[in-house]
Amino acid sequence: MIQRQRSISVYTSTLIFSVLLLLGSATTAHAQLKMFRVDNDSIPLFRGFAVSFDLVGPAMLALGDYGTYEGALHINLHDQWFPIFEMGIGRANHNDDENTHITYKTTAPFFRIGMDWNIMRNKHAANRLYAGFRYAFTSYKVDITRDNLPDPIWGTTSDFGVEDMKCSMHWLEAVFGLDAKIYGPLHLGWMVRYKRRIAHNDGTLGATWYVPGFGKNDNDGFAANFNVIIDI
Repeated sequence: MIQRQRSISVYTSTLIFSVLLLLGSATTAHAQLKMFRVDNDSIPLFRGFAVSFDLVGPAMLALGDYGTYEGALHINLHDQWFPIFEMGIGRANHNDDENTHITYKTTAPFFRIGMDWNIMRNKHAANRLYAGFRYAFTSYKVDITRDNLPDPIWGTTSDFGVEDMKCSMHWLEAVFGLDAKIYGPLHLGWMVRYKRRIAHNDGTLGATWYVPGFGKNDNDGFAANFNVIIDI
């Protein structure tokens, strides 16, 4: 009888402990999900627009042989979702003096469209931490020239070049960034982008050196922006 009572006691204790463990797990899961749910608060869905422009691209143009001018239009939905449209102009004027002596020039627009998510727990705070994605596209023309190209057979030199060679590229981006309120409608923020090429046309001479909006031509790459943002 004593052994049976002990078994019942052990079984009851185990059952109570299991129930408490399940309740604790459910409470923890509820607390974690609460961070990501949309609260039924008094804040309206549409919260306005914002415009932004990047400072890194012009600095790269001023200090090097390629860069961009770009800006963006953001739509604020409940301080949580931010549909975004970005456009800009990419430029390059590069001369490979040491190796091929080829000059590469291009100037063309590029476009991106996507979405950012505010992942802060308090989404209505003045500062925002976000992650998002972009689809991007550019159609561009390049000029490639090579002066004094030697002829290995005749020993003479001649100029070689192609103008307005048509190229294009489609790519995807994963983005992560932060923006902080400075004063009134003014925000400053930075963004890191991982870019992955999905389709491209390099024209008739092989891979081009630079792609507007993407950067140096490759399968993938990283880039960064420092943005001035103005809420409207």
